[in-house]
Amino acid sequence: MRFVWMAIVGLIVGIIARYIYPGAVHLGWIASILLGIGGSFLAGTIGGLIHRPAGDNAIHPAGFVYSIIGALLIIFVARNVLHMV
Repeated sequence: MRFVWMAIVGLIVGIIARYIYPGAVHLGWIASILLGIGGSFLAGTIGGLIHRPAGDNAIHPAGFVYSIIGALLIIFVARNVLHMV
């Protein structure tokens, strides 16, 4: 069940990131899910290096916003550095 929630949240994050990013970002459903999951992983890694969540929580309260920022960063790198999207 955890993977289903990861896919749902990844899809939501990916769609929001595609909507916010300037210009058209042509991705299908699966690519949007992978974008959102990748953005969550990237943001979680960077956020974990900067500061830890309070107490024994494994999830930071601002994780959803961090995930969107991570997905935007992935789109930026893919478009401007790798010339992919």
